[in-house]
Amino acid sequence: MTEGSYRQLQVSTEQGQHFWEQKTLDEMTPTEWESLCDGCGKCCLHKLEDEDTGEVYVSNVACRLLDLESCQCKDYPKRKQLVPDCTVLTIDKIEEFHWLPTTCAYRLLAEGKSLPEWHPLLSGSSASVHEAGISVCGRVISEDEADDLHLHITDWIL
Repeated sequence: MTEGSYRQLQVSTEQGQHFWEQKTLDEMTPTEWESLCDGCGKCCLHKLEDEDTGEVYVSNVACRLLDLESCQCKDYPKRKQLVPDCTVLTIDKIEEFHWLPTTCAYRLLAEGKSLPEWHPLLSGSSASVHEAGISVCGRVISEDEADDLHLHITDWIL
């Protein structure tokens, strides 16, 4: 989303409430749904799941489509075709949101929580997620640089 888009959605409120405070996730328009993404890049990191416990471990290895400087997908419209195992977040998979980082707006709203003050919809700036130290910018490597994913498990991404 552009800065202007964030500002437009930010000010489009009724009775002092933001759209995410007025609607459930499944009532949101596609534009509103997409605007919830803060651009942190955490969901684009490779994860490993323990088959016995179901516990998910996050690595510092990013999808090859993640621009490591901007934390934006290099080809968002075609991401599923280019990376078949890319997870596209949709409302019908809300019960699966437990693996999303605790800072993710989709997860926060699904759990009945508020958006943090650094979220671009509240700050009006897409840079606020990076300035708050929430994004993966400068902290991850590309999958092209990683040989053994197990060696890249990290606990700083929560």
